[in-house]
Amino acid sequence: MSRALGKVLGAAASLLAFVLASSPAFAQGVDDLGSYGVKRGRQSESKQEAAFELRVGRYVPDVDDSVDGSPFRDTFGSSNRYLFGAEVDWQLVRIPHFGTLAPGIGWGYTRFSADAVFADGSGTSASDTRISIMPMYLVAVGRADVLMRDFRIPFVPYAKLGLGYAMWWSTDGQRSAEYEGQKGRGSSYGLTYALGGMFLLDVLDPDDAVSADGLLGINNSYIFAEWFRPQLDGFGSNKVLNVGSSSWVIGLALEM
Repeated sequence: MSRALGKVLGAAASLLAFVLASSPAFAQGVDDLGSYGVKRGRQSESKQEAAFELRVGRYVPDVDDSVDGSPFRDTFGSSNRYLFGAEVDWQLVRIPHFGTLAPGIGWGYTRFSADAVFADGSGTSASDTRISIMPMYLVAVGRADVLMRDFRIPFVPYAKLGLGYAMWWSTDGQRSAEYEGQKGRGSSYGLTYALGGMFLLDVLDPDDAVSADGLLGINNSYIFAEWFRPQLDGFGSNKVLNVGSSSWVIGLALEM
C-alpha cells in the first residue's frame, strides 16, 4: 500500500512539471509523433495500481437538522461555501468486463466565518465567529470502466460506500468558543457514500496520453462529477453534532 501511495504522490508532483516543461525537456523519449519506442495499444500500458483525486464542491453542514432552531443558518447565512479535498484509492482487484474494486481514503477541509451574534439577538459584535470542519473517510470504491475498455465509450460510472469521521472546532475572535463550560470543538461520525461519473480526457489528445503513461506512469486522466453524502450524524445520535452534508463535487482524477 505504501508503494502505491508513493507512486501516486510522486506522479501527482511530476504532472505539474510535465505540463510546465519546455519543449527541449520533452526530447527525453518524446517527439512530435509521441514517445520513442512506446507501442500503441492496451498491452503497452504501465501497470495500473491506484487512483488519485483532487476535489472541490459545495459544503453546507446539516447542523440545524440536529438541534432546535436554526443557529447555523442564523449565524453564517445560507450562501454557498466550499470544501477542498483529496482522495487516494488502491485498485487491488480488477474484474474482467466490469472494472476495479478499491479501498480508498479521503480528506477535506472547509471553514465558515461571520460576525459574532450577541446572545440577546440585539446585533453583531466586531469579533468574528468561525467554525472549521475537516471530514475524512474510508470507503470501498467500485469503478465500472467496462464502457471505456470494451466499447471505447469515454465514460466511467462509479460508487463509493464507507465510514466517515470529521473533526470540527469553533473560535470566537482569537479564542476557542465556549458555551456553558463546554469547549467549541468535537468530532462526528457516520456513513459516507457517493455516486459519480468520470469523463476520459485521454480521448482529447491520445498522443499526449501515451506520453504521460510512458514518462509518468499515468494510465488515464479524467474530470468527474459526484454526488457526495458524508452523513456525519453519529448514526442518528442526538449527542453528536451533525456536520455532514449533501452536495455535488467536481474534480480531476488520475489513474496510475
